[in-house]
Amino acid sequence: MTGSCLFVSSHSFLQTNYRIMLIRHFGSIAACTARITSSHSLLLQNKRLMATNIDYTVGLNEEQVAFQQVATDFSRKEILPHAHKWDQQKIFPSDVLQEAASLGFGGVYVKDDVGGSGLGRKDAAIIFEALARGCVSTTAYLTIHNMCCWMIDEFGTEEQRKQWLPELCSMEKFASYCLTEPGSGSDASSLQTKAELRGDMYYLTGEKAFISGGGRSDVYLIMARTGGSGPKGISCFIVPKE
Repeated sequence: MTGSCLFVSSHSFLQTNYRIMLIRHFGSIAACTARITSSHSLLLQNKRLMATNIDYTVGLNEEQVAFQQVATDFSRKEILPHAHKWDQQKIFPSDVLQEAASLGFGGVYVKDDVGGSGLGRKDAAIIFEALARGCVSTTAYLTIHNMCCWMIDEFGTEEQRKQWLPELCSMEKFASYCLTEPGSGSDASSLQTKAELRGDMYYLTGEKAFISGGGRSDVYLIMARTGGSGPKGISCFIVPKE
């Protein structure tokens, strides 16, 4: 017990002397705090400068550098200044996403005969990386929308491609990917949502969770079970909101 009391007493003594030293050097504790805050801000600024001084064009060809610059400029001017407000006020920036689509970012790796940009996955990664510097969450939704477009382009019928993709690539309509369920997340092959064929129509029964853009999207790509257990029994359905 005596040892503990001595420790507290010694600690208090050191705190008092340290406080006196700070006041002698800076004039007051407030001045010391201001100096530390200023130094911390300068450190953050330097880190920011270090981040922006990275050469993101290394290993890219001339065309990739060009659309990377377009994405970077758009991110800096149209996304970054508003990102904090969007998060704080829970805003889904439809107008800005549609502006991004006008630059070809709504269907980056979709074939150009239905309004896509016809680029590759590496090109898409370059574009999304540049956009994410402005807002990660907004760009994350854009990547999901692009994935939905690609799925219809790659696996849909010609009729489905022409029906859905022009409006999706322009982002006149928004798409969401519906795979995760309350009881199956990382193990997607365990999903329980069922699709039952009755006559010439499928009836879907189940529950989905964590749908990016779910409250705003016009088109939903829903994974449902049409066969037995496991991944081979799953089909994808294009379901309009209305």
